[in-house]
Amino acid sequence: MDEQGLNDAAIMLMSLGEEEAAEVFKHLSPKEVQKLGETIARMRSVSREKVDEVIGRFTNDAAAQSLLVSDTSNYVRAVLKRALGDDKAALLIDRILQGGDVSGIESLKWMDPLSVAELLRNEHPQIVAAILVHLDVEQSSAILMHLTERQRGEIMLRIATLEGIQPTALKDLNEVLFRVLAGGDKVRKSSLGGVKAAAEIINLMGSGADAAVLETIRGHEPDLAQKIMDKMFVFDDLVKLDGRAIQTVLREVASETLVVALKGAQPEVREKILANMSTRAADAMREDLESRGPMRLSEVEAQQREILKTVRRLADEGQVAMSGGGDDAFV
Repeated sequence: MDEQGLNDAAIMLMSLGEEEAAEVFKHLSPKEVQKLGETIARMRSVSREKVDEVIGRFTNDAAAQSLLVSDTSNYVRAVLKRALGDDKAALLIDRILQGGDVSGIESLKWMDPLSVAELLRNEHPQIVAAILVHLDVEQSSAILMHLTERQRGEIMLRIATLEGIQPTALKDLNEVLFRVLAGGDKVRKSSLGGVKAAAEIINLMGSGADAAVLETIRGHEPDLAQKIMDKMFVFDDLVKLDGRAIQTVLREVASETLVVALKGAQPEVREKILANMSTRAADAMREDLESRGPMRLSEVEAQQREILKTVRRLADEGQVAMSGGGDDAFV
C-alpha cells in the first residue's frame, strides 16, 4: 500500500470509531497494523472535504463489490472433495490454504525481530530455517541480523537448499514453539524456501552481512552461492529497469529517501534515475546531492534497502519486472 493509500485507510478507520476500527484491525497482518498505526499516530488534522472524499470513494468501491461466498476456505474444501474425492482433494487443499493452521508462527509475526532471535538463538539451524521461510522476508532478514555471523551462514545455507517442509519438520517446529503448527501430522509438504527465498532475505541484510553469508554458502556449495547471486536484485541493478519501471518506482519513493540513497550510488545508477525525472526535479535533486556533506555508509545502505523494498513490492504487484544478476526475471 502506498503512502496515499495508507493515509486514506487511516482516515477511514478514524471515521469508524474505536470499536469498529478494532474489528478491522483484527483482520490485518502485523505489518499492515504497524503501518496504519504509525500513519494514524502522525495525523494531526484532516479537512472535512478530505474525509468526505475518502468515505465517498470507499462507499462507491464497496457498492461495486459483492460477497459471493461467506466462507471461501470451506467452499474450496467442499468443491475439491466433490470433484476429486477425499484423497486427491487432500493433496491440494493444504497447498491452496497453506498457512491456515500455523498459529505459532502467526504469533511470531507480531514479535519484534530481537525477541524472535532470542527465542531461536539456541535452536538447530534447520529448525530456524524452517521457521524463517514462513515469515515475511523483511522480518526474517532483521531476525538474522541479531544472530551471529556463523549462525546466519548456516541458516541461509539451509534456506537456500530447502525444497519444502516435511511433516517430520513440522513436528519439530511444534516442539520448539509449543505446537507451532496445529495438526502437524496432516500437513503435507509446502513449497517454501529455495534459492529465490534465500536471495530475497539476503537482499535485505546489508551492512556487510550479505557478503559474509554468501561467502559461507560459497565455502560449502559454490554453485549454490552463484545461483543465489543470480537471483539477487541489488541497488546497482536499478540500471536494468526500463524507464517506465523507474518512473513507477520514483512515484512511490520519498525525496529524502532518494537523495540519501543516490549519495552513495554508482554514477550510472544515479544518471539512469535522474534521466527519468522531470528536468526541474532532476536539477533540484542534483543541487541537493551537491549540497549534502559526507554521509554514513550505513545510512545510505538503509535508504537503498527501502527503495529495494518498494521495487520488490511493485514487482509482487505486477507493476514492474525486476531481474537479478542473471537473466532470470522474477515478478
